[in-house]
Amino acid sequence: MAGIYDMARELGGALARTDEYQAFKRAMDATSDDRDLVELRNRIESLEASIEAELRAGKEPSDELKIAYGDATEELQRLAVYQRLVAAQSNFEKIMYKVNRTVAEGIEEGAQSRIIISS
Repeated sequence: MAGIYDMARELGGALARTDEYQAFKRAMDATSDDRDLVELRNRIESLEASIEAELRAGKEPSDELKIAYGDATEELQRLAVYQRLVAAQSNFEKIMYKVNRTVAEGIEEGAQSRIIISS
């Protein structure tokens, strides 16, 4: 069974070395370093907390709160650093989708095999 975990660790290392992951990591780091984005993210989180509190209290969030939240999220989506993050994340997710699909195919093939590997 340890062999499976070793292979998983190797796969993780290989994924970390892909261009897509490296671009994603750089984009994540850039968002942490961007003061405007951090401030905007904090404002959005505060607005989300207010909306959630209103909903828990059984109230409909005010139009003012809804508009402020909509404006803040639109502003976030216009930031180039955020757009780069979304694009990099999407590219890495495509790699992960292909990896997961390949693993699933391997499981299907392995399930049909008559060879049993003990744990």
